[in-house]
Amino acid sequence: MRATAYLALAASQFLWAGNWIVARGVRDDVSPAVATVSRQLIVIAVLLPFCLRSLAAKLKALKRREWEILALTGFFGGGLHLSLQWLGLHYTTATSGTLYLSVSPVFILLLARPVLGEPIRVRQWLGVLLSFGGVFLIATRGAPAALSFNVGDLLALISMLMWGAFTVFLRLRSDPLDTSEMLVVICSVGVVCMLPSLGFEVSQGLRPTLGAVGAVAVVYSAVGSMLLAYAGWNYAVRHLGAARAGVTLHLTPAFGVLLASIFLGEYPRWYHGAGIALILAGVVLASTRAAAASSTP
Repeated sequence: MRATAYLALAASQFLWAGNWIVARGVRDDVSPAVATVSRQLIVIAVLLPFCLRSLAAKLKALKRREWEILALTGFFGGGLHLSLQWLGLHYTTATSGTLYLSVSPVFILLLARPVLGEPIRVRQWLGVLLSFGGVFLIATRGAPAALSFNVGDLLALISMLMWGAFTVFLRLRSDPLDTSEMLVVICSVGVVCMLPSLGFEVSQGLRPTLGAVGAVAVVYSAVGSMLLAYAGWNYAVRHLGAARAGVTLHLTPAFGVLLASIFLGEYPRWYHGAGIALILAGVVLASTRAAAASSTP
């Protein structure tokens, strides 16, 4: 059972990493809004027939506060987060983009302060500064004195910031929705949030259609990185525990760098290694004490 859980954990992170590679590889075949809306509609189409009746009953019984939290989780974890990821990969490499995944715990720490009222200690602030030093090194391509910042790196970081907000608001949930019902709600809110972006793309002359390559990429993104990866992650968390599963999250950037080298010819440079070392050191510094505190009964 434990071996199966670890296998599911590795497979989930491999699929998540693959999403960044696919998004980078098909950046000229499908626009970000079309890709994001399409993948969410696929998830809804797959899951809704199995949970429509139960979801409808639960939604009717929700309180206003529960609706607000669901809307916020859908806003931050749905369309905008996903589209920024795809848009950012038009301008930066998949190697750099996947490495930024490792800074998401820092964003969660920073957002937990105003939203959840969790204090940030001096040790954690030092970890935050160290991690952002690594981000700055990667974003400036190892030349921080030049102060050159790629817009794609900025978009990828904003995407991770929104993922951090999504994670923080998940902690405030008190609704009775299960995993499939929650995914349907998140994707539905995401589609609504993406309508202005979709309209903007159409107004700029981009056709809201999918070619063969773009369609394959979107199906992979929906089925692989959303449905299968999410199911595998939840299975692993149930059998291994959140803490044990959480410490392996940095496998995703590792898989991403490997896949980017194989399929995109993006070989890591020295600043990628130095930057991820600083990011991980900062994450450890910022989260060690918090993890110890959370394990105390």
